[in-house]
Amino acid sequence: FTVRPIHTRRDRRRFIDVPYAFYRGNRYWVPPLRMDQAKTLHPKKNPFFEHGKMQLFLAEDASGQILGRIAAIINGMHLKKYDDGNGFFGFFECVERYEVAEALFDAAEAWLREQGMTGVRGPANPSLNDTAGLLVRGFDRRPSILMPYNPPYYVDFLERYGFTRAMTMWAYYAHQKFVRTEKLERGVTLVRRRNPTITLRTLDMKRFDEDARAVLDIYNEAWSENWGHVPMTEREFAKLAGDLKQIVDPELVYILEDAGTPIAFAVSLPNLNEALVNLPDGRLFPTGLLKLLAYDWLHAFKEIRMPLMGVRKKYHGRGLDALLIHETVVRGQERGFVACEMSWVLDVNRVLINALEALGGVVDKEYAMYEKAL
Repeated sequence: FTVRPIHTRRDRRRFIDVPYAFYRGNRYWVPPLRMDQAKTLHPKKNPFFEHGKMQLFLAEDASGQILGRIAAIINGMHLKKYDDGNGFFGFFECVERYEVAEALFDAAEAWLREQGMTGVRGPANPSLNDTAGLLVRGFDRRPSILMPYNPPYYVDFLERYGFTRAMTMWAYYAHQKFVRTEKLERGVTLVRRRNPTITLRTLDMKRFDEDARAVLDIYNEAWSENWGHVPMTEREFAKLAGDLKQIVDPELVYILEDAGTPIAFAVSLPNLNEALVNLPDGRLFPTGLLKLLAYDWLHAFKEIRMPLMGVRKKYHGRGLDALLIHETVVRGQERGFVACEMSWVLDVNRVLINALEALGGVVDKEYAMYEKAL
């Protein structure tokens, strides 16, 4: 077999095709929409490429059958913030043959070294603001929306190659059967009493752009000291906001204000993976869109995921994160959702973990970011 860099539109399509073939018949893998994958990898359609660059590689046998893929990635915003010489790898898929994985990692590392990098971290697809992390526990359950899935042997492949775990992340799961709101409610009552000028409202779709800008500002401040955080550019956030606008339920997006000024937020999304699993080829047309619309029309979504929450630093320590979690779960139940996943949560974030466990949340899946010196 050989590993080669790819440059043509045809090869990029083949790169995108890989997981749909690899995971066919896997009941836990949820196919992403092909059109989204194509936009992510297109230099003119993804604002990531305004500061970053990427080289894609395919592994093929003598007959042209694809055995694996990988992307070597330079994240300009990461280097601007940390200046640590770290490049990234992402979009990794591989048959269960270690020598293929080794060759893919070799190719990605060689390219990163040519770019002047001294370390590699991943998986990031293509950044930590996108789908990121390797699933290391919870292989017998489907991922929630915008969360990754991979077979167990990937963990062994990375560790055999010399990668070590850089950070552990959890997906917490709170089902209404096991949620204990009493303890959190007592704390939330105290939070409200101690912060009488703070009010909660939902997303205003008529002021969507204004609310989105406030969320970006809070996010970049609140997450600035989190491990691996890289601020989104305005164009990256505009793309994310535009994508989320198509699927967001404004009643599941909460903004806390102090005397009218936004100070914290929480974003939750219906778990579209409940419907996407019915589109094994990841195509909306000709019938996929109808399936998604029918699923939504039948109000069949039963779970939500909270991917984003942030509190301005000035308001840390006031219990506002617990207030947002409480409102998300309670109001979600009122709207007919039976469970909420909060992911991912860094294993060093004890404040958030304590609030989730007080609610009755449990670790459902474990993810990790890996790193290696070049």
